[in-house]
Amino acid sequence: MTMAQLVSLLYNIVDRMYIGKIPGTGDIALAGLGICFPIIMILNAFANLFGMGGSPLFSMERGAGNDEEASRLMNTSFAMLVLTGLALMTVCLIFLKPILYLFGASDAIYPYARDYALIYLLGTVFVMVSLGMNGFINAQGFGKIGMMTSLLGAVANIILDPLFIFALDMGVTGAALATVISQFLSAVWVFAFLTGRQTLVRLRIAHMKIAVQRLKKIVGLGLSGFMMQATNSVVQIACNNTLQAYGGDLYVSVMTVMTSIREIFNMPVQGMTNAAQPVISFNYGAGDYDRVRRAIAFMSAFCVASCLLFWFLIIMFPAFFVRIFNNEPAMVEASVNAIHIYFFGLFLMALQSAGQSVFVALGKAKRAVFFSIFRKIIIVVPLTLILPRFMGINGVFVAEPISNLIGGAACYITMLCTVLPELKRKEGRG
Repeated sequence: MTMAQLVSLLYNIVDRMYIGKIPGTGDIALAGLGICFPIIMILNAFANLFGMGGSPLFSMERGAGNDEEASRLMNTSFAMLVLTGLALMTVCLIFLKPILYLFGASDAIYPYARDYALIYLLGTVFVMVSLGMNGFINAQGFGKIGMMTSLLGAVANIILDPLFIFALDMGVTGAALATVISQFLSAVWVFAFLTGRQTLVRLRIAHMKIAVQRLKKIVGLGLSGFMMQATNSVVQIACNNTLQAYGGDLYVSVMTVMTSIREIFNMPVQGMTNAAQPVISFNYGAGDYDRVRRAIAFMSAFCVASCLLFWFLIIMFPAFFVRIFNNEPAMVEASVNAIHIYFFGLFLMALQSAGQSVFVALGKAKRAVFFSIFRKIIIVVPLTLILPRFMGINGVFVAEPISNLIGGAACYITMLCTVLPELKRKEGRG
């Protein structure tokens, strides 16, 4: 699962690496891609709504021996991913220009953001299917096949990006085209596997009928994953607009680099939490509560240790990570100064991820949704808008570690104080 997260990360990271190195316009083109981040996050949010909402329920039903209901849950999720993808693509294409300016584009950045978004949005359904349905492959125990979903697209993207961006001189349009083709290949792979002979539960047209009660269960549980990405989008919009006001286009580019570095460091955490969810869900459904506890403990220790290691690396070698994306001296200097603030106490981010994943895996949707909103909307967004009035541009970067401390600790402590006693009670009844 961690390898799957790594190769999945390459989709967008490779784009940013090549775009940032376009001669003469790399920094402003990188800012244009940063303006598109909220759109990408919104698409991911809806993929999570039906993918992360359906796959834990799917695992619970399989753990309880109810494969018929598991099949209907998976097929309902697939139908909703396709329908929602078509609707999102249509709306975003119609209102693209005002959306991009709302998300923080300046007149200089807008052409680059537009060129990327126009092509990327055409692949919306491919994004939704590959991201949303891959969880159902992993939930059936085919971790290697799930990894191949991401690997296929990532390798294609790595090959096509330099061809389209530099050899064919297509710039950001080429980067978007390479990504869409790669996502198409991943979506075809997922669909072929889930309709093939090797899978345990198949996609079936007869089970794609959308029942309201089943959809409510999927959406109720998927709201956590949806809110995590949707609130990320809101935070990115607030950051882009605030940075544009206080620092201009340069700092929009800096935030693009910072977001990219954070995604690299968050990769093993996401891999572990995604891998732990079906294990926790299955054993919870099967009544093996001791294994649920051990999975929570292992996942938490791994996530915290990974973040501590990456915090050390980013503090020691900040310029190295910035130069992966852009070599301009002004960009490197501004980014290095921001890194020491933005990534302070990085390990606290792991507590938020671990707590959230446990709530999702056990079907406790309301708690998962609350802590998604609490950290991003209640803490980060207000601090991002208020602190720069007193601290200047640094105020935007200070908001992140404060939110990690308060939000991460609150989420994880609540999980410990509610989930562990519940597991002991259920064990006692057994």
